[in-house]
Amino acid sequence: MKTEVLQKIKLTESEYQKMISEALAESKRNSAHAELEADNLVMKATHDAEEYKKARLAEVRQNAARKREEILQEGRTRAAELKQRGMRNLEKAANLLVSRFKEQLHVLS
Repeated sequence: MKTEVLQKIKLTESEYQKMISEALAESKRNSAHAELEADNLVMKATHDAEEYKKARLAEVRQNAARKREEILQEGRTRAAELKQRGMRNLEKAANLLVSRFKEQLHVLS
């Protein structure tokens, strides 16, 4: 009877050792899996951050280009208006210049 009890104790002890070994192995697998998943999340977050940065830079560049074009167009429009106003006054200015020149000629003569 003693030997049977000792054998059962050894068998139970062996089973517990096996269960402990399996639990430790499972713990290591879970830890490795969690670490791998964490690395993947970090890589994905880094990738997403880079993509967001690229998208924002492209958007800012596009806004800057659009703003530049608006400013250039406004400048062209304003220059055309000034040129048109100048052309309307050109004849008057030329006549005034000629008349002042003639006055100066008469004064000097």
